[in-house]
Amino acid sequence: MLGLYAGAFLGMLSETSMNIALPDLCDAFNITTGTAQWMVVGYMLAIGIVLPCVGFLLKWIKAKTLVLVALACFLVGSVLSAAAPVFALVLAGRIIQGVGTGIVLPTMYAAIMRVFPPAKIGAANGVAGLVIMFAPVIGPTLAGLIIGACSWRAIFVLFAVVAAVAIACTAATFVTPIETTHPKVDMLSVIASAIGFGCFVAGVSLVADMGFNALVVTLLVIGVVVVAYYAYRQLHIDDPVLDLRALGIASFRTPALMVTCSFACTLAIMYLAPQELQRGLGLDSSVAGMLMLAGGVVNAIVSFLSGRRYDRMGAAPLVRVGAVVAIIGSLLFLAIGVTTAPAFFILAHVVFMIGIPLMQQPAQSAALKGLPRELAADGSTILNTMQQVFGAIGASIATCLLGMGSGSTAAEGFVAGSRYGYVFGLVLIVLVLALSFLLKEQHGARD
Repeated sequence: MLGLYAGAFLGMLSETSMNIALPDLCDAFNITTGTAQWMVVGYMLAIGIVLPCVGFLLKWIKAKTLVLVALACFLVGSVLSAAAPVFALVLAGRIIQGVGTGIVLPTMYAAIMRVFPPAKIGAANGVAGLVIMFAPVIGPTLAGLIIGACSWRAIFVLFAVVAAVAIACTAATFVTPIETTHPKVDMLSVIASAIGFGCFVAGVSLVADMGFNALVVTLLVIGVVVVAYYAYRQLHIDDPVLDLRALGIASFRTPALMVTCSFACTLAIMYLAPQELQRGLGLDSSVAGMLMLAGGVVNAIVSFLSGRRYDRMGAAPLVRVGAVVAIIGSLLFLAIGVTTAPAFFILAHVVFMIGIPLMQQPAQSAALKGLPRELAADGSTILNTMQQVFGAIGASIATCLLGMGSGSTAAEGFVAGSRYGYVFGLVLIVLVLALSFLLKEQHGARD
């Protein structure tokens, strides 16, 4: 699993370290915050388009070959962004990186289902959580230090180096635990997936910068209609690109919704927090990165421990404890002002980062364990697609709410807008808590 863990680490490193570079990108290319946010949303847009096809691709292409291609895409995208003279090319490289991440993440979780026995899935997911959550531990801090010492371009150089290491690990250690069955290719479903998910995520993302104008509304309508057609088609053809029957299994559907909500909350908060530190509290990027280190370390440790506790306790009690802790962390975030001491931010961030993995890791393990093995690849793809698509929506909503803030100074307005975003995250956590009471787990885990 070493190669896939390294690839997943790379994807999360890229996804979480970019937030702290957005203010520098705004200054370097003279663009708005809404435009710069496409570095986050464009990345997730690419992931959202690719993800629905991964389960099908794994039935046609050996997993090792697919992962190597994905990591090569990430390497090429990183080099392009690092050398780009204009923002459009930086964004293009970023989107290519998203293609690589979109393939690696569901492949890792599908492989876990095939490599480990059911009684060890929680522990295996705990290790995966530790590996991929180590990226948010060092991502913002490392990005802040790199920007302070060099420039934002050096971040993409770092991505390229990690991609090269991940390619070497995959080539040396990864086997192919997923059999290829070569089902019939339904090109209409593939096209509908790309158009539907692409238009929907693009429409949601553009709301932050353009409002509900004709283009945005058109994209949203096309996205919703085509995704609905895509879903209908998957349920009525013999060889679906993505087997949506997994969503009919309650023991998968409920924890999958819980993971999706907590992931969207995490991306929204991780988008807001580093920018609030810089634009609201007036700190530079290197200091902002250092302040986020403690919460990231706690997140990684709790991700590992919660996976192992799941094998003994089941998901429901862990999720409920995590939701309560995350709610407390969100309330602490709401108390942050322009004169707040950095130590208070660290406290809020640490508390929040204790609660999030207590929700995410057990719920994700429960979702995967709730599926029969023949649906493992499709279920992993569905779970990751839901996370990335709704993660993009969450980041976009956070951006819209950020723009609603007002105050006597720009800093106060930024803090006020951030608070709206924190309330949005709080609502998502409460929803996870409510869903935990509907959770029905498979045999072997106590509720």
